[in-house]
Amino acid sequence: MSEFKDKRVLITGGSRGIGLGLARFFVDRQARVAICGRKETNLNQAREALGGNVLTVPAHLGKPEDVEQLFKTVQQEFGALEILVNNMGMNIFTPATVEAEVALWDKIMDSNLRATFLVCRQAFPLMKNGGGVIVNVSSTAGLRAAPGMGIYGIAKAGINMLTRVLARELAAYGIRVNAVAPGMVETDFSKPFWGNEDILKELLKGIPLGRIARVEDVVQAVSFLASGQSAYLTGEILSLSGGSEA
Repeated sequence: MSEFKDKRVLITGGSRGIGLGLARFFVDRQARVAICGRKETNLNQAREALGGNVLTVPAHLGKPEDVEQLFKTVQQEFGALEILVNNMGMNIFTPATVEAEVALWDKIMDSNLRATFLVCRQAFPLMKNGGGVIVNVSSTAGLRAAPGMGIYGIAKAGINMLTRVLARELAAYGIRVNAVAPGMVETDFSKPFWGNEDILKELLKGIPLGRIARVEDVVQAVSFLASGQSAYLTGEILSLSGGSEA
């Protein structure tokens, strides 16, 4: 029997890519799964792809009122929460940080760092009595500076520190908090990069394993951190870089 059977799981950004892969993993192991995303159409498609075995809640995670409503729905349906995966985030190829518009800074920060903070804040009351696991999806961009990803990298570095801070603050409640930090992952979101032969060739020069990450690589890392196999791990940032220097 899977250790995830009947576990109550929330995955943000769960309608596509990594989030959908994670939802499928937990659904296949008979967990009770909720996913959220901004577009109801994508959520409906995800529900269909998952055989209807998932709770879907539309929410803009940069808005406190949406996050509050999300957790009201989760509490009504599940009662409590044992696993939270903060997968929601976005990136836009940006100019030099000092040349960026404030609105661009706010948009990237809101959808990454602010959203992760708001979700963790609302998840705590649903976890504090029974313990649980929070896994934040960060990025290698939060571990080293990368061209065109300055603001995104700063936001992800913030998520890394948020992970470490929450790990200390929530340990007394039996809540572990860790993060995975993948490099580029083969999803539709990043296809403009890995789908370009010249860009991909340049990327692979810096990856000893000779390929970019796949969705299943991230799923396996998250599932490890969510499982009892990592019971003594908290406050860790697990780099999924294929061996590239982080």
